[in-house]
Amino acid sequence: MAEAIRLTYEISPDDFTRAGEASSDVKKKLKSLGVPPEAVRKVSIAMYEGEINMVIHAKGGLITVEISPDQILMILADKGPGIPDIDQAMQAGWSTAPNEIRSLGFGAGMGLPNMKKYTDEMTIDTVIGKGTTITMIVKI
Repeated sequence: MAEAIRLTYEISPDDFTRAGEASSDVKKKLKSLGVPPEAVRKVSIAMYEGEINMVIHAKGGLITVEISPDQILMILADKGPGIPDIDQAMQAGWSTAPNEIRSLGFGAGMGLPNMKKYTDEMTIDTVIGKGTTITMIVKI
């Protein structure tokens, strides 16, 4: 792969029937490009967690993925409510998901912790009332 490949995905709010489609598509593309399985696994988990968070908490948003020879860059940008306390949100098990979301099997409070665990770099930029942008990198 000589040049970076750029993919974009529009994530719909509250659409659990399509949640996971973007991360699944990226997984297929990475496999077809011959990206090592461990990097594919890490990207798939981190991106799925972010995608689900966008559906549950953030009124959807846009995911941009750049695949280059040495890394996969994922930028998840939403116009949701923002994250009031990032340190608290990063604690495993802490969740603001409503009961109806939990009854669907989501909202266990592992999204952000798993995103950090399965990436080599992760930054969270959030503004209350404006939205959140999460940037993640998995090195190849």
